[in-house]
Amino acid sequence: MKCSKVMAVLCCGALALAVTGCKYDNANDDDVTGGGTQEVVTDGADDQMNANAKDISTDDTANANAEEMDLSAATGLPFDQDPNYARCTDVDFAPVYFGFDASQLAPAELSKIEAVAQHLQTKTDRVVIIEGNCDERGSNEYNLSLGDLRAIAIRDYLVTLGIDAKRIQSKSYGEEKPAVSGHGEGAWSKNRRGEFAVFQHK
Repeated sequence: MKCSKVMAVLCCGALALAVTGCKYDNANDDDVTGGGTQEVVTDGADDQMNANAKDISTDDTANANAEEMDLSAATGLPFDQDPNYARCTDVDFAPVYFGFDASQLAPAELSKIEAVAQHLQTKTDRVVIIEGNCDERGSNEYNLSLGDLRAIAIRDYLVTLGIDAKRIQSKSYGEEKPAVSGHGEGAWSKNRRGEFAVFQHK
């Protein structure tokens, strides 16, 4: 009877160890599976990071190409000095006028720029130089800067109308190229302007 009790205790102990051992193995399996799942997630994250890195690399390349293109356009010859272009004499667009000390486009002047955009869309072999001008007031340096801002404002509007920026150049004459001589508002209002010089590829 004593032997039977001992055997029963040993059997129960063995059974308990077996059950505990199985549970522990299952826990290890879960850990392995969990680890495997985590590695898959990590690998997925790495793949995503690699994909993002590729996207960033692609974006950087695209940006570099765009900057190179802009740099090329900026360092290229002006259309009026490029032997591949000739000045067009069959068009004469109205000047765009500006307020005193201003480079913002007035709503009443937009239709003039739109006419130029329509022409450039029709004549795809043509390009334009926008010339910014000022009245005589202010320093030469200030007026050159203001004339540049005026030309850029017109250029930017042309771009919003669908004209490729590479077909547009801008320059400032400041106060050096007045349209009207005089020292009053009648002359000054006509000298605060942007003008269009259209060129055609030969």
